Amino acid sequence: MSARGTEVASTSGRGAPQPRRLCRWSPPEGGAWRQAAPHWQQQQQSQRRAQRARLQAAPSPPFFERQELGGAGATLDAGAGGAAAAGGAPATERVGVLLLNLGGPDSLDDVQPFLYNLFADPDIIRLPPAVQFLQPVIAQAISTLRAPKSREGYEAIGGGSPLRRITEEQADALRDSLQRQGIDARCYVAMRYWFPFTEEAIAAVKRDGITQLVVLPLYPQFSVSTSGSSLRLLERLLKEDPVLARVKHVVIPSWYARPGYVRAMADLIQAEVARPEVFPEQSAAEIFFSAHGVPVSYIEEGDPYKEEMEECVALVMAELRRRGVANHHTLAYQSRVGPVEWLKPYTDDSIRELAKGGVRSLLAVPISFVSEHIETLEEIDCEYRELAEESGIEHWGRVPALNTNPTFIDDLADAVMEALPYVGSLARSSGSVGSLNSSDSLVPLGEVDALLETYDRDRKVLPPPFLVWKWGWTRSAETWNGRIAMLALVCILLLEATTGRGVVMSLLEVHGLVK
Repeated sequence: MSARGTEVASTSGRGAPQPRRLCRWSPPEGGAWRQAAPHWQQQQQSQRRAQRARLQAAPSPPFFERQELGGAGATLDAGAGGAAAAGGAPATERVGVLLLNLGGPDSLDDVQPFLYNLFADPDIIRLPPAVQFLQPVIAQAISTLRAPKSREGYEAIGGGSPLRRITEEQADALRDSLQRQGIDARCYVAMRYWFPFTEEAIAAVKRDGITQLVVLPLYPQFSVSTSGSSLRLLERLLKEDPVLARVKHVVIPSWYARPGYVRAMADLIQAEVARPEVFPEQSAAEIFFSAHGVPVSYIEEGDPYKEEMEECVALVMAELRRRGVANHHTLAYQSRVGPVEWLKPYTDDSIRELAKGGVRSLLAVPISFVSEHIETLEEIDCEYRELAEESGIEHWGRVPALNTNPTFIDDLADAVMEALPYVGSLARSSGSVGSLNSSDSLVPLGEVDALLETYDRDRKVLPPPFLVWKWGWTRSAETWNGRIAMLALVCILLLEATTGRGVVMSLLEVHGLVK
């Protein structure tokens, strides 16, 4: 089971939750954005070589090599306005940027249907093929049981998730940044489990006549349980519509190693750790990176999330050390759900161990989250802070999410510009992926089907989004009718298994229709 990146309130293994307090959090004012380029560390090269070897050993490598544009040697220079150098998008093209995110309930009434959409996704709850027909029933049961607790979490942060508002603000800021660089692009928000759904965003892409689409998941690191699920839905939508099938696209699957992202994260950490009213002794503060976890089984099946996360933290810390911030750091994983083993160390366990080891100052860094939402505002700011104080931590601070941070947004705009020349001009690699350089992520640019062929070959059937119950002959009623029928079927099978007699045959015998 996975809830990677989900907007689900969690007790994080702490047992019964303590009385909740309003935990709306505001970032500190001030702080200039530094412009110096980070120093990339050589220790990452062995990881990259291992990743390349794994890709080269694949039976049918689905990745794309970057083609040279405009003659020999005319390649793009990452971070140096490559799209502009290569001409960017032709004047006749209509450019769109599709921002992928998971979504969150806008109000308390939305919590249960949002949770149902989440747990009905086969990438979130993985069932054996023989019982996959039970997915809707299980999703309904889990969402119903978890809804009251999750409602408490959302109530603690104001009655709903701020994720939609912040993501739309990010889309507007990205559009403005692209326009300042001469790219007239439309930005679309595509949520996976709540409004605005991916289906709505793709309908707008079609309506606006977009001819070049850059797909940008708002997850710095790639994982099947976040980017993969959204990409599978996107693949289906693009293939089902003949008009959309002609839209040329490219996916930027992960961007944790981009200079602007690393610099923005370092800026925020440096500003927080330097606050004397929070940390009287700056050098004693533990920089505590808390990332969203995924089940260990995902990593064992080839999900690159853990490797990318570790590399991301190493890059941020290398930039901080270059600036003279030499604090000790820890990486842990939060938000585990269910009985299966998740990535370790767990955030709650790590907080206890650090306090037991004498740490008294802790700066929490939500490393896998680029927007404030329940996992930063409630899980970190309330649950983990309370745990830290109970464990003996005396000085607590938390780095804000990036949201519309100018350095971060401008770097995303650079990533879009650098990707534009590759829209529709990527060729399948027959072996080598040696074109990757030290500033590339482990998962390179590609098209939707190619990325899925590597990390999500099963392509499980995705359910349509469920909204709320409506009376009448509606899709909601049909959904419930289907669930009731499936539950009845399960009951019949259980009765037959326990009694050794066919239920249907018994009914026919009772009515004298058979002897």
